[in-house]
Amino acid sequence: MQLRPDALDAHLAKPLAPLYVITSDEHLLALEAADKIRRAARAQGYAEREVLTVERSFKWGELLAANQAMSLFGDKKLIELRIPSGKPGKEGGAALQDYCAGLSPDNLTLITLPKLDWQTQKAAWVAALQQAGVYLDIPSIERSALPNWIGQRLALQQQRAERQSLDFIADRVEGNLLAAHQEIQKLGLLYEPGQLSFEQVHDAVLNVARYDVFKLSEAMLGGDVARLVRMLEGLKGEGEALPLVLWAVAEEIRTLLKLKAAQAQGRPLGVLMKEMRIWGPRERMMEPALRRISLATLEQAMRDAAQVDKMVKGLRAKGFAGDAWDAMLQLAMKVARG
Repeated sequence: MQLRPDALDAHLAKPLAPLYVITSDEHLLALEAADKIRRAARAQGYAEREVLTVERSFKWGELLAANQAMSLFGDKKLIELRIPSGKPGKEGGAALQDYCAGLSPDNLTLITLPKLDWQTQKAAWVAALQQAGVYLDIPSIERSALPNWIGQRLALQQQRAERQSLDFIADRVEGNLLAAHQEIQKLGLLYEPGQLSFEQVHDAVLNVARYDVFKLSEAMLGGDVARLVRMLEGLKGEGEALPLVLWAVAEEIRTLLKLKAAQAQGRPLGVLMKEMRIWGPRERMMEPALRRISLATLEQAMRDAAQVDKMVKGLRAKGFAGDAWDAMLQLAMKVARG
């Protein structure tokens, strides 16, 4: 069965299921959910714990053996299986299906995986896990939701902050939820419960953001120039490969251009996005972006991307001043501003 993350606490107050699966790219949220399951397991008599990690040398027979072996002290046992790659392979997929078919009543199994891509989600072994146990797919905290998330975490330690302060923290921990958690805990140690001033937040919170090149499109589609500048500066400072940044931006421009041109021919946007497999937060941002950005701007942006590519390769380019990173910023800002 699929379980919403916010329903986990109520679920764990009842007798536990034999199998739990956590899939998420948010390491903090996955770790917190796993810790809750471990605490509930200890409270319900699962005194022994065995941890298996699927690495190159891993033998899937170890998992089946762990399930069949009796506890040394006759206690119920917690078996943890960690699959860091999210790809168990053909042998592993078959082993997981066999495992689900033979769950031991004396064991509780906790399987942790990263966020699975859409193709992997259709695999038979994933369906077996979903049918045999409790499946938690924990979504990432999007940038737009981060200030509210920070506010909720502050409330857990009896602290409050105005929106300006929440936005300030979000800007400095974007893409790094573990760091966000640490900064929130720091505020709890430094200051008493109650209202936090902007000055207190400013003095305490470090700039620990990590920027994901594939999140650039969110800032560009949303027309958020300040965030776009901050992300590009951060990626440059972190030593991100400029060809990858250019590829990500150019692909988004190419997608916008295809959608805009098809719209001009009278094709419905909803149908187009399904055909191009655009969904989730990106889907919600496309329509306002297409209204804001003209076809002429997108066509020019594609020509500009070709010039930036020349600069990345050390060749001369027309229409840009400065270095290749400056040109990359000019290109992204042109699309963000429409």
